[in-house]
Amino acid sequence: MELKKDSNAVSIDMLLIVHSEKRRAAQGAHSERQADPGAPPQRRGGLQGVGNGIRRWQKFEGNDVHGSLAEKQNPQQTQVITSYDNQGTQLTVEVHPRDAMPQLLKKFSLAKRLQGDKNGNTRPRQPGAKDAHAYPWDRSSLKSMPLDLRQFEKLDSYASQVTVKSGLDELVSDLLQEAHSDLERVRVIWIWICHHIEYDVEAAQEKDRQAFKPTDILRTQKTNCDGYAGLFERMCRIAGVQCMTVPGYSKGFGYQTGQSFSGEFDHAWNAVYLEGRWHLVDSTWGSGLVDSATSKFTFLYNEFYFLTHPALFIEDHFPDNKNWQLLKPPQSLKQFENNMYHKSEFYNKGMLSAHPETSVIKTVNGKATITIESCAPTLFMFMLNGKQEHGLLSLRKNGMKLDIYPPTVGTHKLQIFAKGNSDIYSSVLEYTLKCNYVDIGVQLPAELHQPVGPSWFSEQMGIVKPSHPDPIIHTSDGRCSVSFGVDEGISVLASLHGDEGPITEETGRRYIFQLHREKRAELKVQLPQAGKFALKIFVKKRLEPGNYVFVFSYLLCCTNTKVNWPMFPESFGNWGQDNELLEPLSGVLPANRNVPFKLKLHGIAKALVKGQDTWPLTLNREGYWEGSCSTAGCQEIYVMVLENANHNFYSYILKYKVNSQ
Repeated sequence: MELKKDSNAVSIDMLLIVHSEKRRAAQGAHSERQADPGAPPQRRGGLQGVGNGIRRWQKFEGNDVHGSLAEKQNPQQTQVITSYDNQGTQLTVEVHPRDAMPQLLKKFSLAKRLQGDKNGNTRPRQPGAKDAHAYPWDRSSLKSMPLDLRQFEKLDSYASQVTVKSGLDELVSDLLQEAHSDLERVRVIWIWICHHIEYDVEAAQEKDRQAFKPTDILRTQKTNCDGYAGLFERMCRIAGVQCMTVPGYSKGFGYQTGQSFSGEFDHAWNAVYLEGRWHLVDSTWGSGLVDSATSKFTFLYNEFYFLTHPALFIEDHFPDNKNWQLLKPPQSLKQFENNMYHKSEFYNKGMLSAHPETSVIKTVNGKATITIESCAPTLFMFMLNGKQEHGLLSLRKNGMKLDIYPPTVGTHKLQIFAKGNSDIYSSVLEYTLKCNYVDIGVQLPAELHQPVGPSWFSEQMGIVKPSHPDPIIHTSDGRCSVSFGVDEGISVLASLHGDEGPITEETGRRYIFQLHREKRAELKVQLPQAGKFALKIFVKKRLEPGNYVFVFSYLLCCTNTKVNWPMFPESFGNWGQDNELLEPLSGVLPANRNVPFKLKLHGIAKALVKGQDTWPLTLNREGYWEGSCSTAGCQEIYVMVLENANHNFYSYILKYKVNSQ
C-alpha cells in the first residue's frame, strides 16, 4: 500500500494471524487450567522423556510489542505495530521504506520459507501425492529413502567434531566442506545439531517465553524443540536445501496411554526436500533424553528420527496439517490417539509388529496374551506394575509370546523390554491392562524367572533337544524327569523354588537329582507338596571362572494334595557328573532297615557305605556298584569312594539322613 508518491514514500506490510474458534477455546481452557492451582498438570510433549517443547508457535525473533506502537519519527525507519485482542487474534503492521526489505519477513519464520534456494525456487512446494507413502508400514525399511548408514561414517565423524567459530553462516560453510549432495548436506546439519545442542529443560517448562534465536542457540548450545526445528530449518536453507518446520502433537514426555490431544501443539519437527520428495526428521528426539526423575538431559543419539519412514513417524508425531503426514491414506487425530505406540527402540531393536495392536487391553478370564514379531532372535523381559512377576514369557525364533495374569482386578501397567544387539534392555512397548476377573487357580511362583521353556537361547547356551519343549510340566504324582543334550564342556545346575512349604534357598537343589548319560543331562524332580514350582536351569563353561548363568525356567504344576516327597540325598563335590544313582533316591532313609544301594560310579577303585558300621559295595557285570547297609542306630549314612587303589583316603560323595525312631 502506498501512502504517497514522493521521496519519502513508504510501504505497509500487514501480517494477520487468526486463531480458529477451536484453538481459541482450547487456549482459553489452557489459561483457566494454568490459573487453577488445583487442576491436574497439563501433558507435556517435546523431547522424549522431557517437558513441553513449544508453547506459542507464532513468535518473532525480535521484541514483541503487545498492544503498543514502536514509535519512530523518521519515515525512513521501520515501524512495527503488533496488537492482540482478547479473542486471541494477532495483527501486526509494518511500515517501512518503499524500496527496503520488510523487517517483518526477516523476523517471522514465514520469511525463511520465502527465501530462494540454490535453484532459485522462492517457495517450497507443498507435499502432494508423489510424497505419500503407503500406510500401514510395509516393513521394507525404517527410512523413507534407501540409505546405507555405513556411507555416513566418515561424514558423521567429521560433522560431530566441527565447532562454532563465529556465526551460523560460517558454521554451515564449515559443515559443508565434506558434503557433496543435498542428502549429505542435510546429514551433516542433523549430526551437528544432535551432538551439540542440549535440550533446555528449564526453558521448556516456562509458561511464557520468547522464541530462541539461532544466535542464542549457538551461544548457549541449548534450546527447546521449536528451537531445534527452527535452527535445523535455518541451517538447511543456508545450505540451499528446502526445509519446513512442522508443528503438531507428540507422544513424548508425560504421554499417557490412550490419552486425547487438544489445544496448543506441544512439539515441532522438520520436513526436508531430497531427491524430489519430502522427508521427515526430528533433531530434538535425535539428540538425547531427559531423565524424568532428575530432569537432567543426556546426549543419546537416536538414528531412528533421521528420514524416518512416515508410516512409523506417525506413531508419535501428528502434524497440524495432514498433508505433512506424507501418508496415503492420512490418519485422523482419533486414529493417532488410539493407535498402538511403538517406541523408537521397538524398531531400533529389530521389532516388526506386536499384537494386540491397541494400547489398552482387556483381560479374558483373567489373562492377556501379547506377541511380538522380530527380524531376528531377540531376548525380552517384562514388568507388570514394576515387577517381573505374574507372567509366562517364552522366546520364539523371531519374537516372543507373553501370557500375563494380573493378580488383582483394576488397571495395570505392562512394560515390555528388548535387548537386541546391545547389552542393555530397552523399553519397547507399554500396555494398559484392564482386569475385571482374577483366576485364583493361576498363582505363579515369585521366583519364576523369564524366559520360560527352552528356546533358541538355551540352544545357544549349550542345552539342546529337550525332552519337554513346552514351558509347563504337569505331574500327577509330584515327580518328573527332564532331560536334554548338553554341549561339550558345559556344566548344568538346577534349583527348585515355590512360594509355600519347606523349600528354602539352601534346600532348593535337594529336590532335584542330576544324572548324566552319554552327553545328556537328566533332572529327576520330586515335589515336597502340591502346588506350582519354578525349576530354574543354569549353565557355565567348566574351564572358565565365574558364576552359573540363568538360561530358562520350567513351571511345574501338581494338584495332588497327597504329594509329600522327601529331598534327594545331598551330593558332594566328588560326585562326578557322569555318575548315576539308581537307589535309594530318597535322601531320608527309614530307621532299623536294611537298605539296598545301586550306583554307577566312574574312575574309582573301591566304594562303601558307612553308618554305624561299614558295608562295602561290589562292582557287578553291568558296571554298577551294589550292596546294602543297616540303618540301625544311625542318624546319617554316607557313600564313600576310593579313587586310587594305592591310597587309603576315602572321599564322601553322598549323604543320607535316617528317620528318628
